[in-house]
Amino acid sequence: MTMRVGVIGTGFGARVVAPVFRVTEGCEVIEVVSSRDSAAVTEMCARTDIDLVSVHSPPFLQVAHVEAAIMGGHAVLCDKPFGRTTAEAAEMCGVANAASVVNLVNFEFRFDPARQRLRELVRSNAIGLVRHISWTHWSSTSRSPVRPHGWLFDRVMGGGWVGAWGSHAVDTLRWLVGEVVETRAELRTDVVERQDVRGELRECDAEDGFTATMLLHNGIDVEINTSFAAPASLAPRLVLFGDDGVIECIGDSRIVVRDLQGIRTGWQRPKTGRDPHMDAMRQWAVVIRDAVAEGTASAGAPTFADGLACRKVLDALVGERDSLLRRDR
Repeated sequence: MTMRVGVIGTGFGARVVAPVFRVTEGCEVIEVVSSRDSAAVTEMCARTDIDLVSVHSPPFLQVAHVEAAIMGGHAVLCDKPFGRTTAEAAEMCGVANAASVVNLVNFEFRFDPARQRLRELVRSNAIGLVRHISWTHWSSTSRSPVRPHGWLFDRVMGGGWVGAWGSHAVDTLRWLVGEVVETRAELRTDVVERQDVRGELRECDAEDGFTATMLLHNGIDVEINTSFAAPASLAPRLVLFGDDGVIECIGDSRIVVRDLQGIRTGWQRPKTGRDPHMDAMRQWAVVIRDAVAEGTASAGAPTFADGLACRKVLDALVGERDSLLRRDR
């Protein structure tokens, strides 16, 4: 059986998702439409020759597009951050559950080789009980060159670095070590104005960086410091401190384990010549294909339930900003 895919989104959807499905055995991309073309989205979601609708729309359009896909009788994959608020995420979960359709969230980094290796190390007690996690991710991708103003820098539209990158970080923590039970964050906006595509200067009211502390259900404390408006990009570092040693993941490409005697063991991402992001996406595409074929997601595949759990943490991180969003709607 071939899984026939319709993709909503001419950014990440057209650039990454559609090409990955095209090279995945047992998959066929039927159509790619713009998320801003409501007529095209409606028409595609009503097609009977599509099995999966892959939604890669901006957050402020995700609810409408997910519900259109489900009403068309399709399995649905929705990109992060899975709506703008917990209420929107819960609405999508409710519609999917009522329709009993396969539902998945695009937390593709669960299938990245480095993060899968990290999970193996944690599960095998390579450093004993994990006690503390430190994660730094400094990127200049919105600053050099300066990215034009758009929804990503607009709070009401669901923009902000918490949703764009923080959603992946929260899902990784949940999948790797456990549920988040407490959190607080300081949001910052380093680039406060950007030109839009017409050259007009616009205010940026969504954060382009944040510092967060979290407590997980098993007592692990987490510190995160990140930005995508840094002066220069540095290799991300995810460090796990345990009773019996330390695991350091550098740039999702190299892992070093140090025990109490200082002995090191290492892991290096195999060289494929591809964009490293594609390694995760290609494995994820196979899981999606199989879930649609079998009518249910396998263990470890992120579903709408994971998207809702993540969205609750994101809402706690953005705090007051989100309460303002609710008043604006």
